[in-house]
Amino acid sequence: MNGRRRRALLATVTPMLEPGERIEVTCVVGLSTVSVSRTAAFGVASAILSGGSMAAIPAPVPMYLAMSDRRLFVFRADPVFAKPVAHTMTIPRDGLVRSAVRERILNSSFVLSSPHGETALKIVFPLISRKERNLVAAALPLAA
Repeated sequence: MNGRRRRALLATVTPMLEPGERIEVTCVVGLSTVSVSRTAAFGVASAILSGGSMAAIPAPVPMYLAMSDRRLFVFRADPVFAKPVAHTMTIPRDGLVRSAVRERILNSSFVLSSPHGETALKIVFPLISRKERNLVAAALPLAA
C-alpha cells in the first residue's frame, strides 16, 4: 500500500481506536463470504441465461484492512480517489482463527473464522501484499 493510501486509512481508523490500541498492519485486500458451490452455481446460471456467450463470476470487492493489536477493521476502498469510503466491519481478534495460506500465481488467501459467528471470511491478498499477508497470518492462530 502506498503512503497516500496508508495515511488516508490511518486518518480514518485512528478515531475508532481504544486507548493504548495500535495499528500493526494496513493493506488492500479482497473479501468474500460466498461459498464455492454458490459461486459455481452463479457462473453456470449466468452462462445458461446468456446462451453460453458469457459467464459472470462474482469478484471480491477491494477493501482496506487495518489490523490492530486487538481488532481487524475493514473499509470499502474507493478505487478512484485512494481513500476509505465506508466502514464495513470490525472483528475482534480474540478467538479468531485462520486456515492455511493458499498460494496462487497472482494472489494468496486464507479463511478467517470465529467461534462467535456462523460465516467464515475469505481474505484475498494481491501478490504485492505478501509481506502484509505474512504479518496478518503470523498474528492469527492456525485452526486445528
